[in-house]
Amino acid sequence: MRILTLALVAVAGGLIGGGAVHVLGARDGVASGEAVRTYLLAHPEVLPEAMAKLQAQESGKSVAANRAAITTPFGSAYAGNPRGDVTLVEYYDYNCGYCRASLPAIRQLVANDPKLRVVFRELPILAPTSRDAARMSLLAAAQGKFAAFHDALYGGGRVTPDSIAAAAAKAGVDTRQLAALTPKLDAEIAGNLEMAGRLGFTGTPSWVVGDQVLSGALPPEELAKAIAAARKAA
Repeated sequence: MRILTLALVAVAGGLIGGGAVHVLGARDGVASGEAVRTYLLAHPEVLPEAMAKLQAQESGKSVAANRAAITTPFGSAYAGNPRGDVTLVEYYDYNCGYCRASLPAIRQLVANDPKLRVVFRELPILAPTSRDAARMSLLAAAQGKFAAFHDALYGGGRVTPDSIAAAAAKAGVDTRQLAALTPKLDAEIAGNLEMAGRLGFTGTPSWVVGDQVLSGALPPEELAKAIAAARKAA
């Protein structure tokens, strides 16, 4: 708790501006911390911004430390240029309406940016059928049929055991392999859930691009801006 408080004070100090620079330059670190605390109590409106900035900093560190695990696709679970210079990662749930609503944005980004790779990571958190769909999706990805299954399931209406089976059949997935590969598929899902906790996700869809973590069904323009920033920073 003490470490988090000090970190928040430091971030808040940066948000407060020039006056805080003088305060934090005092010789007595305790006194300077109390001065910032006094300022925050008088101006609590800066706290949400400070917390958001602190979360962004911590998430960025986690992304940098786990980049390969985040950006390396499972099988064929990607779209766009497989050798793209920027990777946009979507953590999604097939039962998530906002994830479904993000499909046109992803298609637009891939169509407009020939150097972009989009990686899809399963994050089944909304319903029991979410995990069933995620397992089948990963099985499809292991067989090089992710895109066909992905499109078929999203195009098949509500996610049910029947719609999952129908999407698998339409994509040509060999479902006989499911039982044998389930431990591997579940390990991938568990890893995604653990990473979601590390990165501070609050729901789906969640996105990673460069060192940024973004949340929600974002317009393509906002995602394109984050992609451009990642490309510039590379």
